[in-house]
Amino acid sequence: MLKRSLLSSLALAVSLSTATLTAQADNEQYFPLQSYRVGPYAAGGTGFFGGFIDYLKYVNANGGVNGVKLTWSECETEYVVEKGVECYERLKKGLNGAPAAATNPLSVGIAYATLERSTADKLPLITINHGRTDSTDGSVFPYAFPLQLNPYSEVSAIINYIGQQAGGLDQLKGKKIVTLYHGSPYGKETNEVLQTLADKYGFKLTLLEVPHPGNEQQSQWLNIRREKPDWVILRGWGVMNPVALKTAQKVGFPVDHIIGNIWSNSEDDAAPAGAAAKGFIAITTHPSGTDFPVLQGIQQQVVAKGNGDLADPKRFGTVYYNLGVVNGILNVEAVRIAQEKFGKQPLTGEQVRWGFEHLKLDDARLKELGALGLVQPLQLSCSDHEGGGAVRFQRWDGSQWKLISDWVQADRALLRPIIEASSHQYAKEKGITPRDCSQDS
Repeated sequence: MLKRSLLSSLALAVSLSTATLTAQADNEQYFPLQSYRVGPYAAGGTGFFGGFIDYLKYVNANGGVNGVKLTWSECETEYVVEKGVECYERLKKGLNGAPAAATNPLSVGIAYATLERSTADKLPLITINHGRTDSTDGSVFPYAFPLQLNPYSEVSAIINYIGQQAGGLDQLKGKKIVTLYHGSPYGKETNEVLQTLADKYGFKLTLLEVPHPGNEQQSQWLNIRREKPDWVILRGWGVMNPVALKTAQKVGFPVDHIIGNIWSNSEDDAAPAGAAAKGFIAITTHPSGTDFPVLQGIQQQVVAKGNGDLADPKRFGTVYYNLGVVNGILNVEAVRIAQEKFGKQPLTGEQVRWGFEHLKLDDARLKELGALGLVQPLQLSCSDHEGGGAVRFQRWDGSQWKLISDWVQADRALLRPIIEASSHQYAKEKGITPRDCSQDS
């Protein structure tokens, strides 16, 4: 009798536990995180995913998204494409019944490898400040979102800035510009459009590849010394960046004529180079620092309570961390906007995609979020999955970044036909009929 009673109690406990789990999952929105916290690019991964996770915790501390709790789990990719695909397949189905909102791999290689899978699974693929440039065209790529800044916009804005320094874009004729790029799909992404810009403005472009991960660059910088360019654009990543700055100093190239791209712009890129980095210029879509209400809220409600994700608290407010917070804001706002149409409940990836395509952040909304000055105003649509296209320039003073410019906009009118030619070619190859974005609602 006691045995039967004990079994009945256990069965009831399991039943109640399952019911509770189901009830919780019924009111949870899940974010699968293909993260990387080890390997040569760990600084970027730990900072970015740390900021992303801390923002999700901050939202939960304030009641979630209209009462819906945000959940997540991580799968270590080590920035390796094959592991990224494995992680995608493992995580895409959601957690305990909670539907997945979007994937955020922070890797061009993994993004390329999971693009068709994500589209088939109707799960948004978020590639903030990177990814396929032609995925800006949402009529062909409905589930891919290179938020804020696609690679073509990035280099266009850099060339526009160099033109400003020369006294106008017409003054670029005859100038020499070297692009030192990471030997990966990410690094090579802009080579063709840079040549288009060189042909348009009359500057001489030299492209130099640095094999992954970038520990050895002596021959490339000796070529740069022989070339004597006016500017070097550094399209680096991870350990490649401080090695580039140190080697530039060694061969005598002035660091204040090196412009780092969006993945060469963090404290982790400049500080390890020591004195060689002082004066280094880089672009950014967001400032570092903690002088923003949203960062102060995370500090008070998450970090100060011992729940912060960063192993090193000194990295709070750094470039990579703040990018993670920005990414969190954009993801959560897409969910919030989608809830206005589909109900204040957990949503499918297809519904969250609608939210991203209707994402609008003006100064008023950014102020409400405590992110005015941290996130650039942007508006997405069916046809425009980037929504921003502007950068600011910053200079490393030896210990921190200082902003040195207002927003510099890419030439989006010049780039759009190039983007559409590429996206329509992709559609033709894949047998895709582009959406009619004029019917978007």
